[in-house]
Amino acid sequence: MKAIIIGSGVAGLATAVRLAAAGNEVTVLESAATYGGKMGLLEQDGFRFDTGPSLFTMPYLVDDLLKLAPQMDAAWGYEKLDVACHYFYEDGVRIQAHATPEKFAAEVTQKLGVSEQVVLDYLNHCRQLFEWTSKTFLEKSLHELSTYLSRDALQAVQHVFQLGLFQSMHESNQERLKHPKLVQLFNRFATYNGSSPYKAPGVLNNIAHLEHNQGAFFPKGGMRNIADQIYRAAVRLGVTFQFDTRVTEIVVADNRAVGVKTGQEQLNADVVVSNMDIVPTYNHLLKSHRIPNRIKAQEPSSSALIFYWGIKGNFDELGVHNILFSDDYQSEFEHIFDRQELNSDPTVYINITSKKAPSDAPAGCENWFVMINVPALPDADWQALAQTAKKRILAKLQRVLKVDIAPLIMTENVLDPSGIATQTSSHLGALYGPSSNNRLAAFLRHPNFSPQIKHLYFCGGSVHPGGGVPLCLLSAKIVADRIQRNEK
Repeated sequence: MKAIIIGSGVAGLATAVRLAAAGNEVTVLESAATYGGKMGLLEQDGFRFDTGPSLFTMPYLVDDLLKLAPQMDAAWGYEKLDVACHYFYEDGVRIQAHATPEKFAAEVTQKLGVSEQVVLDYLNHCRQLFEWTSKTFLEKSLHELSTYLSRDALQAVQHVFQLGLFQSMHESNQERLKHPKLVQLFNRFATYNGSSPYKAPGVLNNIAHLEHNQGAFFPKGGMRNIADQIYRAAVRLGVTFQFDTRVTEIVVADNRAVGVKTGQEQLNADVVVSNMDIVPTYNHLLKSHRIPNRIKAQEPSSSALIFYWGIKGNFDELGVHNILFSDDYQSEFEHIFDRQELNSDPTVYINITSKKAPSDAPAGCENWFVMINVPALPDADWQALAQTAKKRILAKLQRVLKVDIAPLIMTENVLDPSGIATQTSSHLGALYGPSSNNRLAAFLRHPNFSPQIKHLYFCGGSVHPGGGVPLCLLSAKIVADRIQRNEK
């Protein structure tokens, strides 16, 4: 078969590898000058930054993908972090999320007085949630009857009342953990798909399993190297890439996708896969086909305001991943989703890859990726909002770290929702497509195929199973498997 893939984000790259490995002729059309989508790279004044995703979990998904191409690149590798994340609270409490559940439980007991058994029981609960749901809700299409006739679906149904579908993540965590600081620590995993823990269903506490039971990893060469490796695998398999090529239309004839138009020509294909965000796919590439109302009405996930700071000095108390919590977490999410404005006391995430890759910063310096969650509002005055947010972030850093960071910033770059929307065609600048702020969110995401147009497929964070690197890789597998089954 001849396949055209629109967009070379991580899901588009992974789909290309899988289809090419199955013997298909694959062409990837990318409007930007390079591949990777949100998984970008910034080099500035001697500092190197991964511009997008910063946390690496489920590395076996990348391993499995790269094994499909001959001669795996020697530049690929990763290591498990001893401490997944460093947590800082305003009152001076600091918790290290050790990679070993037992060591993490001991840390929580020492710092918060919570029983080790409570922590271990909770992590086992997260493991069970993942095992009960992953095969059905993450690895298969929710829009095919065969999914619900499988043994995996039966297992999920058997545990339906234990999945937390009828309470929020916060309610579930409060019930099991009780201590407000520990509840807040695990509530934060709602942000991994751009949602609020006070609205998202308790089943999403399965996300914590990935980091606390499986582990957080650091890829050799940084997160950008994941995109590099998948791209190189695709090239080795014979995939053709055309960069600086903007698709203007998906060509549909007799309710069948038969190719695409660019500014220069029409390219024909047996199947078309869009790795573009689902809303702009309909709005710009399928203008004669209406976007489904339920997709149009979905609440977008949160977006991000990111500062890339080259920092003079080294901070031993910080690790690769760091969270400085707000004092009122619920208020923060109310501001993001209900009031659609910045919170005066944001939770601050800092990623410092130079802790593991010293060449990412000059000697005696660190590269800080500083992010806060913000509403998906691309048309707001982000230049002014960024300055306001920067003052609040610097004030928080000074309160928590007891250091004035402002004079230590040697170089700066900023990415806001407007830039995310423009650079990656993400609807409203949302990082993860629609949010998961209701119990049916998993079922409401757009399917990986078009129910109306034959031979048209969708992959990436805005469709099933969701946003983030692991889920994008799984969406690519779902799409490639369906194409191989249905398009012979």
